[in-house]
Amino acid sequence: MIEKETFEKETGMCRELSRKKGGRCNWGECSKCGVIPLLHKLYKSEVVESEEEIKNLKDEILCQK
Repeated sequence: MIEKETFEKETGMCRELSRKKGGRCNWGECSKCGVIPLLHKLYKSEVVESEEEIKNLKDEILCQK
């Protein structure tokens, strides 16, 4: 498990890189990336598997202000 502070810091980096680089970061494209589902699993102990759930999770996190 990771702490809320770590989760927010890591997802914040994803959000910032996604905005600055138009849906990409140094590791690849946000739409193909597994970092957010992995961070969610480590933080909430919930596995998100369906494509729709993953898309919704990414949209929720990447679209935050």
